Amino acid sequence: MDVMLRRNWLREGEGWLSEETVDNASRLDKERLWIVDPLDGTREFVQCLPEFCVSIGLTETGNPVAGGIYNPATKRSFLGTVDCGVLYNGHPARPSQRKTLDGAVILASRSEVNRGKWKVFEGQTFQVRAMGSVAYKLALVSAGLADVTFMLTPKNEWDVVAGAALVLSSGGFVSTLQKSFLISNRRDPLLSGLLAGGPYRKNQVIAITEPYVRVADQTH
Repeated sequence: MDVMLRRNWLREGEGWLSEETVDNASRLDKERLWIVDPLDGTREFVQCLPEFCVSIGLTETGNPVAGGIYNPATKRSFLGTVDCGVLYNGHPARPSQRKTLDGAVILASRSEVNRGKWKVFEGQTFQVRAMGSVAYKLALVSAGLADVTFMLTPKNEWDVVAGAALVLSSGGFVSTLQKSFLISNRRDPLLSGLLAGGPYRKNQVIAITEPYVRVADQTH
């Protein structure tokens, strides 16, 4: 799969970063970089859980600008660019416009849930849904099929860039746990955790303390 994607997508002057390819430092000098994971959610694929996908992202000067994610098990496709928005199965989509966490669906890493990192949120007015594949979670958020997703542990660029591009393209927000913008094509592709959701509002406060996340509405 990786070989086929590289043969069909990579053009002269562009860089390539993939989980399945030995990294080449020459990518650091490229303005445009393809960041690919031919199978995100390997554990779910092996366990026959429909939570895996092909993830293809494009960055320009380190900024995610386009993404394509396809889940062959659910037949769900997500395509988007920051200039044109997002298509979900060929139809225009946008992220959740929810203003509070009441009734929200939060997608969390299944392994983090299994380790008890989300147990503190039991009994709240929102639902924490365990799911595999970081890229697929981000894609679902970009199309408004979930409200928000958090990644509390480090992830590689090939795990998140395509999905982050989709969320940004649909009008949502993406932030590192250090409350900074996601910048890719770094020498070390390992990123801190990430959070993503619908349009960010001035009256919304997001506080992150490993291993917990608190999102609240500022009242004044």
